[in-house]
Amino acid sequence: MVSFDRPRLIADIGGTYARFALETGRGEFERIVSFRCADYPDFHSAVTAYLHTVAPAHVEHAAVAIANPVDGDQVSMTNYHWKFSIEQMRLQLGLDTLVIVNDFTALAMAVPRLDAHDVRQIGGGDSSKQSVIGLLGPGSGLGVSGLIPAGDGWISLGSEGGHSSFSPCNEQEIAVLRFAWKSFEHVSFERLLSGPGLELMYRALAEYAGVAGADLTAPEITQRALDQSDPVCLATLDVFCSLLGTAAANLAVTLGALGGIYIGGGIVPRLGAYFDQSPFRARFEQKGRFSAYLAAIPTYVITAEQATFMGVSAILEAQLRTIQATPGAAILGQIRRARAELSPAELRVAEYVLAHPRAALNDPIAEIAKAAQVSQPTVIRFCRSLGCEGLSDFKLRLASGLTGTVPVTHIQVTDDDSMLELGAKVLGNTASAILQVRSQLNRDMIARAIELLIHANRVEFFAVGHDGVVAQDGQFKFLRFGVSSGAYTDPRLQLLAAGVLKPGDVAVIISSSGRMPDLLEVAEKARERGAAIVAITASQSPLARKADATLIVDHVEDITTHLPMISRILHLLVIDILAVGVALRRNPDHPHLLEVDIDERLDEAENAGNVGNQAETKKEARSAAPGVSLSSPLARLTSHSR
Repeated sequence: MVSFDRPRLIADIGGTYARFALETGRGEFERIVSFRCADYPDFHSAVTAYLHTVAPAHVEHAAVAIANPVDGDQVSMTNYHWKFSIEQMRLQLGLDTLVIVNDFTALAMAVPRLDAHDVRQIGGGDSSKQSVIGLLGPGSGLGVSGLIPAGDGWISLGSEGGHSSFSPCNEQEIAVLRFAWKSFEHVSFERLLSGPGLELMYRALAEYAGVAGADLTAPEITQRALDQSDPVCLATLDVFCSLLGTAAANLAVTLGALGGIYIGGGIVPRLGAYFDQSPFRARFEQKGRFSAYLAAIPTYVITAEQATFMGVSAILEAQLRTIQATPGAAILGQIRRARAELSPAELRVAEYVLAHPRAALNDPIAEIAKAAQVSQPTVIRFCRSLGCEGLSDFKLRLASGLTGTVPVTHIQVTDDDSMLELGAKVLGNTASAILQVRSQLNRDMIARAIELLIHANRVEFFAVGHDGVVAQDGQFKFLRFGVSSGAYTDPRLQLLAAGVLKPGDVAVIISSSGRMPDLLEVAEKARERGAAIVAITASQSPLARKADATLIVDHVEDITTHLPMISRILHLLVIDILAVGVALRRNPDHPHLLEVDIDERLDEAENAGNVGNQAETKKEARSAAPGVSLSSPLARLTSHSR
């Protein structure tokens, strides 16, 4: 187990409340505080408010369970307006490690840590099997997850199973479904097995019973049902438990969860003894030919108050253990141990790195040497004394030790680099730039640009200088779709081409700076002619402000000293995004139709005398066409060589 040198920040973020704690030892949570999310404009302000409240020693590691799918760096809550970048948030909070996971993935990881007094078994079933475990629980939504045994540990499943389609089992539940259809085209289990779902079902059952329903909240419905003071509320809670039994049984047979089904969330643990006698277990076992299969699977209610904290702590523990076991990841500890054997000059570098690890991670060699008051060759010797090939290798190992991931950064290529270091830096810088652009992508802008291109009569690409190849690449791809396209890189031809654009045409203008006078004039002319403008350019640029849809690429390169290599690659990738998007939108269910279009158009061209070798041309076209195999868009993206 990784030692607790300092407390770790643990959080559980839902759509209504954000709960925080400091973990001072394994499973030891202190300073537990719950904030209303509505009292804070964003996630950062809620975290900093908590840290200021408890005034702890410096926190290096944090883990957050959030009621939302977590896929990549960007987090945007489904049931609340908070959104943030994980890496940027880590930097803002000054953390070495920030782990963000789905809340039910975290709760699933708590199950192996639960003791007998942390759960309550409902019904029968054998609890001794070491097998797959299922987990679900209603709260503000319906969380679903699972655990798969793997050696001495477990693998948790990130799942959105709560959005599976609701399936009624009797006339009463059919009435609920019909009522829900009045408001929702798709009725999932989450629509009903949640706080808002309780309220919806109460209104549905009041209508079904022919009585006037009151304006009740989920807690009020639950309380009246437990008090048996309102027959509609009691019927609502009974249906709720029945539907939960159906959802749990579906999860059990889907996962083969012979290790049991565990129920968490904010509703069921509060129902107490009522839930034990509810229709839940009977419905769970009501599975026709598979009733005996379900009867052998145990079901439990999780009663531990801090179960989510326990699970997210387990995930953080595993992350830190992985980082510690990664070769070279414990580089700071290696530096501390090596200090006695370093030369005085190398020792100054070591002390600087230990005091300012993040600056050393991102600063160029000249800045590191200046701050440590040594020469640049001394910095290289220091890196090699630790077994690194050079500064770039040292930084990669340092990044692994600090965060578990390679950060988005740029490393300067110098005359001192070996050929191996040079290659690693060029590829690393390009990869980092791509990740940076990925974090800047705006889904709405991409959708808007694709919508314009889908309906365009003509698509004309405009670029100057080194971006000319990007315009030609765009023309080549859209001609494959049978879209009338052109690429213009000469300023005089650009203005003439813009002058004949018409409403329904689209001008795609590519510019790193977004400030080229010739391209701005093209944008003005296109707008005068009624054409739409899609810009691939820098944010806050004049071109970006003139466009109907702007795809941001903020990567600045000094074209006075070297060719703009990376920005050109980024622009080509944006063209690929548009091409794949157009291909998917045009033929989402029948990608083979694009191949038919190619055949037909090549046949027409040959009949007109424009194709010399149809068979070879068809073969080449099929191998390059973005519609031939949409099952693997990345594999389908074409080479940029001609």
